[in-house]
Amino acid sequence: MRKAVFPVAGYGTRMLPATKSIPKELLPIFDRPAIHYTVEEALKSGFDWIIFITAKGKEPIINYFDRETELENILRTKGEKELAELIRSISEMGEVLSVRQGIPKGLGHAVLKAKEIVGSEPFSVLLPDDFIISEKPVLSQMMEVFLKTGKAVVALEQVKRDRVSAYGIVKGKKIKEKTYKIDSLVEKPPIREAPSNLAVIGRYILTPEIFPVLEKTPPGRDKEIQLTDALNYLAKEGNLLGYRFEGKRFDIGSPEGFIRANIALAGKRGIEI
Repeated sequence: MRKAVFPVAGYGTRMLPATKSIPKELLPIFDRPAIHYTVEEALKSGFDWIIFITAKGKEPIINYFDRETELENILRTKGEKELAELIRSISEMGEVLSVRQGIPKGLGHAVLKAKEIVGSEPFSVLLPDDFIISEKPVLSQMMEVFLKTGKAVVALEQVKRDRVSAYGIVKGKKIKEKTYKIDSLVEKPPIREAPSNLAVIGRYILTPEIFPVLEKTPPGRDKEIQLTDALNYLAKEGNLLGYRFEGKRFDIGSPEGFIRANIALAGKRGIEI
């Protein structure tokens, strides 16, 4: 398993007007762009192919991970050797590839765009909006489950009951301390119809069998191709597990979550706010 897919084609409307000219993925959490941390999580979990699903205006994300020798030389001339080395190391974080989504048609459509690059290998999907602080990378935690079972795994978090309508919610049963066999999923259900308060969070380990399912998945909620609908098929076939990860998650796609993530990471670095 080497390939990690990052859907980054969204408009970032919840962060407007800040994201009018800057991709939301490049907004800084403490001292680095948000996307930097998510890519690091994938790399620390053993993935070294970074596949961005992009759209018009997202070129700066790719540029961030490219080599900038002129800047490196300027920093070295000024005696900033450590900073120059940091800038250089960013371009060597992994093999970076990009695929244009064109017209955004949902998360399922974005994942499907990675089909040709992923091929016949299992792969991961990481949503940068979900910024997670944890001792062990969440993807690494999930990998342990996948390697034992060979089944697709989604990250789960228990959310407040009044927040279930903002997430994909699962129905299933616990088979180990943090592992669940998922029977079905529903995208953003009304509170009274939610089968639980276990929400799917933006970390997935998937197998190639998801691609033919996505190809046959019609537009669902919001007239988009929902990854949740395709995962439902895997669940009904008995091929989907959920894992309640250890760590603190922040929704940095919203101003409130973005600020909380900055404060939390600053505190972790020993800086008082």
